[in-house]
Amino acid sequence: MSELTPLTRDLSVFKKLELEKPPVGVKFLYREPEGIPRLDRTLGLCEMVTEAQKGKIFYAGFADHECAGPVPLGMVDVEPFYWSGQIGPCLEIFKEARANRRIYDVIPRLVPGTCNYTVFAALDLLTFDPDVLVLSGPVRKMEIVLRSMSWTTGQMYESKGTPVLGCAWTLVYPYVTGKINFTVTGLTFGHIAREVGTEGHVVVSVPWDALPTMVENLEVMPFVLPSYEDGRDNYSERFKRVTAGH
Repeated sequence: MSELTPLTRDLSVFKKLELEKPPVGVKFLYREPEGIPRLDRTLGLCEMVTEAQKGKIFYAGFADHECAGPVPLGMVDVEPFYWSGQIGPCLEIFKEARANRRIYDVIPRLVPGTCNYTVFAALDLLTFDPDVLVLSGPVRKMEIVLRSMSWTTGQMYESKGTPVLGCAWTLVYPYVTGKINFTVTGLTFGHIAREVGTEGHVVVSVPWDALPTMVENLEVMPFVLPSYEDGRDNYSERFKRVTAGH
């Protein structure tokens, strides 16, 4: 039985956002997929998303990773050197190991051995039901994405992250919790050191179970609210009219 279940939901509504870089669907697999090309070079996990944004589909295994991506994916046993926080002071990310080691108590991580491969596909090439859909772009467009979930649910915006291992919060966290997460490119060490993405762009990660509500709302809700086009003074008058008599 294939782990890549066919995509049955129309995700073309995301094209209405006119993002510079396409959304990327991500799938976590136990078995090696068939019919999908393997990544042709080694990359960091965060870089695999940006590689797929070039209009590609591929899968990656342990040997295709640079950096620490296999840690949140549960592909490796974390050595005591990592757990003790020794890397942070060596790279001057943290003052002392004790500060670095705290992140390992909160970093989301898949159960070791349960994910051996990951598939990445740009929206136009997405034929499988993704576990996580990753979108990135300027803040005003990502405001639309976040609002599309809150529009009918009232769900609050929530951002989780650490100074390092941003890939864990972008990919693994929404997958295991079912919560939408967002961050800003350039806030984590790896983004800066590896020159990943467009600095200042907002990255929103959507788990599979949030996609139906988000897609349904994007199809009918206004992308630009009237108040956004009023200007400050006209908006103030609009607000007074709305609240008059209450």
